[in-house]
Amino acid sequence: MQEDDRIYDELVAEALRVYEKAYAPYSQFPVGAALSTKSGNIFVGCNVENVSFGLTTCAEQGAIAAAVAAGEREFIALAVVANSIEPVLPCGRCRQLLAEFNPSMEIISSSISGKKGRFLLESLLPYAKQGILESRRE
Repeated sequence: MQEDDRIYDELVAEALRVYEKAYAPYSQFPVGAALSTKSGNIFVGCNVENVSFGLTTCAEQGAIAAAVAAGEREFIALAVVANSIEPVLPCGRCRQLLAEFNPSMEIISSSISGKKGRFLLESLLPYAKQGILESRRE
């Protein structure tokens, strides 16, 4: 097994572990995420729902916040696990949050049955930094 595959398997295992802690009483759709950083650390997050659904926190947001709170800013890969037929991908909001730190990071998506997909974030969200903020820079 290649070193990258071992690391990605570890990320999926960590996402699966935290998936079981998700708070999803309204959607019944728990999600876990594990984010690896350049320093080799892994940060996890799970979705936390609220009756006012707009206040729900995505699993990816939890992992990003934990990493940033620990002083990490260089993200390498993210694994997302959910109880779905097909592997899930981060929502548009989470893709944009991840792209803030590394638009070319790898996304590993997995269903709890083990079906996986691997993507580059830039293929899921092209031109992530093109827009009003970029036009102000010279």
